[in-house]
Amino acid sequence: MSYVAVSALSHPGLLRDKNEDSLVAGPWTLCATVTENPQTLVFPLGTPLVVAVADGLGGHPGGEVASALVARRFAALGPALGSEDAVRGAVASCNRAVYTAAEGGEDDGRGLAMMGTTVAGAVVLPKELLVFNVGDSRVFAAPRSGLRQVSVDDSPPLAPGQRTTSLVTQCLGGSPHYRAVVAHVTATPLSPGDRYLVCTDGLTDPVPEETIDAVLREHDDGRAAFELWKAAISAGGPDNITFALVRVADDD
Repeated sequence: MSYVAVSALSHPGLLRDKNEDSLVAGPWTLCATVTENPQTLVFPLGTPLVVAVADGLGGHPGGEVASALVARRFAALGPALGSEDAVRGAVASCNRAVYTAAEGGEDDGRGLAMMGTTVAGAVVLPKELLVFNVGDSRVFAAPRSGLRQVSVDDSPPLAPGQRTTSLVTQCLGGSPHYRAVVAHVTATPLSPGDRYLVCTDGLTDPVPEETIDAVLREHDDGRAAFELWKAAISAGGPDNITFALVRVADDD
């Protein structure tokens, strides 16, 4: 029987007072919490399985509220995400939900009017993977031949010599008035042995892709997740660090 192993970790890093990231893997969520030890979950390959991260916007109140809302909504919607159109609909639904929650927060004095979050993830189907994102959280294919980004950054062009930016050109919520989003959704064939990394920029900003690639070539699952976390912490841990490694396997 084919199965999907998901190894996940979420940590505030070394400089932030709190964790505004959230993560979903199937019905399981990590919302604004801390896990120094990677958690590995195993799911049968069959029913659509969503694995995604949401990175609450720094500098806006309520980032952790927005990211948790999106993670929990994807946990509820996940089993129905069997097509690209369904994924786009789920992202649009999350965007509307963030704005609705922000309006309610403004009314009750919580000051959440500008809260927002990025999202990036993958829906694992028996024969294909649906990759999606809004914002600058990322999804990478991680075959032994080398790391390859399959999501599309919603970021302004980088200046010469600039490797990263904290600016995003679209996100879920994050504006005083409702703005629709255009989710990037890509379908790719899937087979046993395939591996993917879903992560917030708390991993990719401080850790170069060649370092991430080297870790994933050497390790699998929980050990790989632990080594990626160590690399981000060794690089200063400037932001919340949240990611999931997805591996498709066959136990025949």
